[in-house]
Amino acid sequence: MSRVHKRKADQGPLWLPSQQRVDASRLRDFLAFLGKRGTNVPQEYQALHRWSIDNKRAFWQAIWQYHRVLGSYDADRVLTKDDFSGKWFEGARLNFAENLLRGYDDAIAIIEHREDNRRRTLSYRELHELSARLAGTLKAAGVGEGDRVGGFLPNGIEAVVGMLASARLGAVWSSCSPDFGLQGALDRFGQIQPKVLIGINGYEYSGKLVDTRERVVKIVASLPELQAWIGVDNHQGCPWPRNAFDNDSKGLGWDQALEAEAYEDFVAVSFDSPLYIVYSSGTTGPPKCIVHGVGGTLLQHLKELSLHTDISENDVVFYYTTCGWMMWNWLVSSLALGATIVLYDGSPFAGGAEGLWHMAEQEGATVFGSSAKYYASCEKDGLKPARQFDLSKLKSVLSTGSPLSHESFDYIYREIKADVCLSSISGGTDIVSCFALGNPTLPVYRGELQCIGLGMDVVFMDDDGSTLPQGKGELVCRSPFPAKPVGFWNDPDGERFHEAYFERFAGVWAHGDYGEVIPHQAIDDLPEQIGVMIHGRSDAVLNPGGVRIGTAEIYRQVEKIDEVLESIAVGQTWQDDVRVVLFVRLRSGLKLDENLFNQIRKTIRNNTTPRHVPAKILQVDDIPRTVNGKIVELAVGQVIHGEAVKNKDALANPEALDYFANRSELST
Repeated sequence: MSRVHKRKADQGPLWLPSQQRVDASRLRDFLAFLGKRGTNVPQEYQALHRWSIDNKRAFWQAIWQYHRVLGSYDADRVLTKDDFSGKWFEGARLNFAENLLRGYDDAIAIIEHREDNRRRTLSYRELHELSARLAGTLKAAGVGEGDRVGGFLPNGIEAVVGMLASARLGAVWSSCSPDFGLQGALDRFGQIQPKVLIGINGYEYSGKLVDTRERVVKIVASLPELQAWIGVDNHQGCPWPRNAFDNDSKGLGWDQALEAEAYEDFVAVSFDSPLYIVYSSGTTGPPKCIVHGVGGTLLQHLKELSLHTDISENDVVFYYTTCGWMMWNWLVSSLALGATIVLYDGSPFAGGAEGLWHMAEQEGATVFGSSAKYYASCEKDGLKPARQFDLSKLKSVLSTGSPLSHESFDYIYREIKADVCLSSISGGTDIVSCFALGNPTLPVYRGELQCIGLGMDVVFMDDDGSTLPQGKGELVCRSPFPAKPVGFWNDPDGERFHEAYFERFAGVWAHGDYGEVIPHQAIDDLPEQIGVMIHGRSDAVLNPGGVRIGTAEIYRQVEKIDEVLESIAVGQTWQDDVRVVLFVRLRSGLKLDENLFNQIRKTIRNNTTPRHVPAKILQVDDIPRTVNGKIVELAVGQVIHGEAVKNKDALANPEALDYFANRSELST
């Protein structure tokens, strides 16, 4: 059991790992591995982190060796230069799919659930076979190294098989979830021109059946370089017409695609060969097509999943995601560690808020992940999973998508499980991984991400580019890491890529997050620790009177109030300054009256500063989100200033923007 620590206010940890858990962790095993090879490394995490930065070549070579990555590399070319122009593992050859399909025979690789209660499983042996058969079909369609394969698919078995089949051939996988509208899908696939598209005929969300057949047909017709497309029947009441593929020389059904002669080989490619193309949210224009390499993605995910999340072949790992969010890519890499992954398609609240927790009990989940918004919603709904379900196997709870509030930390330890490593993690699509995340050997402090990731030279800088030992600033990474993207698609000279990440501070990766480090000195049985707090996206930071305010600082206070389900804060240009405007969505049937208005202002003022208090508080019926569930402050800011939102197709609910337009309250 882990230790309960007596703490004062927010100063002590919520959770401490037991010595037994620390000793049994993969991080400790990694340290022992290094010691056996004569590498003298510190045992305390902060010193180890510094070693991993100062000794990049030795650290990342050790990640390759410890995880027994299948492939070859030259130890003299682990990193060619000590800056972001350097090449990692130059001359290395490996295959991503081969490293995710290393055996485990009849062990369960995938458990799939969806909201209509269908459950399917696939063993590693079956996953190996199906991906080989699909690879045979892709190869027959001309797919080879560097070609793109697109997936317009829900989070299910077919998506994983499709990715692995593509990776076997050294091709590039790119997926988006079928809740994207036609233009949103074309904004993505139209830029990368896949050679093969795999599309679904329908899906269900919140009990509503969505027919996507017409959308898939139009996507196919709009991709001139497409050589073949594969139609998947989701068996949810939208069957493909019987002759859908007979009359189309490029089309074939999923079952037919799995009848091909298996392609059992794995094409070895270079370390920085493209593996994934993922997309920025696209709310301010066409989405950026971010290309991630084979080797960097694999090494970074292995490090994060094993050393920071403590995953091994004994684990059952769940993360609520779609195929359009990088957390899908992160989750699927758990296969490289021999774990079982749990996929879920549908609303997280289908059949009631307790549905995902029932699934966690049923499958014996050891790692459970979702968005910060999900945990806040569970608390608002009064859900008490610890009393309703057997979560005895659960060892880690993960959260990302937005900052996890202090109150959600309390809720998780109070109502989900007291003895669990709660890891709020932060990174993003840009690096398909994390900058700051969890650690099974460190305490959990309220409101904090436990640590900066090994090998990630992260600090926070002020506007002048000076490092802040404390205080809020821009999250930057000062030195190279293998998961830096290969680049943007259709950006041959790298100009747009450089502008996105390296224009703000010369030679330094500026990630676009606004936050701070929280140092904890070693006291008694508590180790030295550098925690992290993220206060929101830096492009959404409010600036009333020249004072920078992270939106998460406001949300944390507002959403303490029981009447408020969620909120969004933006800055409105007003009288040569900026004023804070807060929009709130309330529980059904409630109205924003004077008492609630004053309660919100008082709660914010008492717990932050007068600068944080909104000049205006207005009620809305809905708040716009991306299809990945992230609220879009920039789009709301554009609407209240009368500007056009450039890409509404990137939003899951673009109609919600209407609640913010032409508000007379904002003219005074």
